[in-house]
Amino acid sequence: MSNNIPVFKMHDGYKIPAVGFGTSSVLGKSGAESVENALKNGYRLIDTAIRYENEGAVGEGIRRSSVPREEVFVTSKLRGGLYDYDRALAAIEESLFRTGLEYFDLFLLHWPNPKQDKYTEAWKALIQAQKNGYVRSIGVSNFEPAHINRLIDETSVKPAVNQIELHPYFNQKELREFNKEHDIITESWSPLSRARTVIYDETLKQLAENKNKEIAQVILRWHYQHGVLPIPKASSSEHQQANLNIFDFELTEVEMQEIDSLTQEEGRIDNQNPNEYEEF
Repeated sequence: MSNNIPVFKMHDGYKIPAVGFGTSSVLGKSGAESVENALKNGYRLIDTAIRYENEGAVGEGIRRSSVPREEVFVTSKLRGGLYDYDRALAAIEESLFRTGLEYFDLFLLHWPNPKQDKYTEAWKALIQAQKNGYVRSIGVSNFEPAHINRLIDETSVKPAVNQIELHPYFNQKELREFNKEHDIITESWSPLSRARTVIYDETLKQLAENKNKEIAQVILRWHYQHGVLPIPKASSSEHQQANLNIFDFELTEVEMQEIDSLTQEEGRIDNQNPNEYEEF
């Protein structure tokens, strides 16, 4: 990566930028412009999914940018309704056609969907997609330890990444520790709680004032210092730039603990518990 964003090294040897750009609900022409602007503003990790129905816009934004393809890390995810082995492989091929890319840097299983009980079959399809050269790294999203252990037990292939809901009101300490013990990178979706909860927290507001930073920057710095890769979404160029401006200050151990203490047992934004919730 040629810009100034730090990188994390995955256990498969590939490197991934320490902050990404989320594209959920980013669609059409404006979506392509948003991705193009994100790359212009310094992002090098673009996160999309089949479920978002915007892989075409993401690919167009990448093509419009002046950033060489090899400097852009592109992630997509397999939706739960496509977990049958053959259908999964065909869906990944379709994702490549939609984006106009020759390969994905990372492809994830979007949810375990435990009631459907097809995630190991879908994982085997991702392993084959990797062998086929469709994807470089493979991982999971919203997987709990039991789900990951089953994948490893049945295939001997460990995910490179586990992308999960994670923010100061739901800090996922136990799952983060599990991921770390297994050398799995933790990514966080909705790291700013979709601007619905933690972004208005008084404790974080005071910390931001003390640091002469925005609340979002303090939250994203907290992620980074925990070794977690946040994927914030921002439509305006100003917010895109601000969300990357987190590497010129540091939170003290006391400040980190203060933010850690904000976590809540029922802190999920929309009660999407991976042991029960299913998304197709």
